[in-house]
Amino acid sequence: MSANGWFGCSVLEAPAAAREDLLAVHSAAHVDFVHGLCEAGGGAIDADTFAVPGTYEAALRAAGGAVALVDALLSGDAAFGVSALRPPGHHAERDRAMGFCFFNNVAVAARHAGLERVMIVDWDVHHGNGTNDIFHADPGVLFMSIHEWPLYPGTGPATDVGSGAGEGFTVNTPVPGGTGDLAYRSLIEHVAGGLIAAWEPQLLLVSAGFDAHRDDPLASCRVSEAGFAAMAASLRRAADSVGAPMGVVLEGGYDLGALARSMAALMPALVDEAAPSADPVELHPLAAQALERLTAYWPAAATP
Repeated sequence: MSANGWFGCSVLEAPAAAREDLLAVHSAAHVDFVHGLCEAGGGAIDADTFAVPGTYEAALRAAGGAVALVDALLSGDAAFGVSALRPPGHHAERDRAMGFCFFNNVAVAARHAGLERVMIVDWDVHHGNGTNDIFHADPGVLFMSIHEWPLYPGTGPATDVGSGAGEGFTVNTPVPGGTGDLAYRSLIEHVAGGLIAAWEPQLLLVSAGFDAHRDDPLASCRVSEAGFAAMAASLRRAADSVGAPMGVVLEGGYDLGALARSMAALMPALVDEAAPSADPVELHPLAAQALERLTAYWPAAATP
């Protein structure tokens, strides 16, 4: 983004998240555990999640950046924005750090918003199990995930639709390895777009992992930079149509060149004053199957 003059955006330092914002999502015991582990010099939490002395501060700012993004969107200071911070967050559960994630940044930001209708679209190649579980019974947050299946962490079957009052507000759309631009674009355009039109969220947040890129070493999906740009454009058009500001929160992405190129490719779709013109995409069988599953809960959204 710096090579492109930040696309005309203001570049701000992320503040540390307030403890009360973290406690709206995580238990005090979990927050204190991460803090204490880092204070003691760090260490392993699980086979692939390690803390060092600076991890707690970094995780506070990753969550705080997402909160600051929401504040800017809801105050009218910005119509869009990106919280481009690590560590990522969507695997972090209420009481558990895992999958490189310590605090669930997008969940903390969604709770902080204090709105009746927040939608989170997670296109990271791994299922956002933490976000899924935190809002599982919450009808105020509509969570949609596109993720490779089977793959870490092994959650997110299409049959998981939420629970209690939140039944129908969890929309999991697992895809097989090798899935590329056409399927991802259709799932965003037809499924996510249909849900946005039907529910009219007041805020749209994107858990934007770039590990579904064809060059990423941790998965086998085949999305290109152009695919990510088209997905962002679809969401921008859908969000604009219901007057919802849109914020992007960075998640995974482990080929740094692919990550940088993908972010640079999608930024124009966000920064342009007018939403990008429609770029029709054919209804993919995976999206058609997802729409069929939605008929029980979202009949209006299930009409492509």
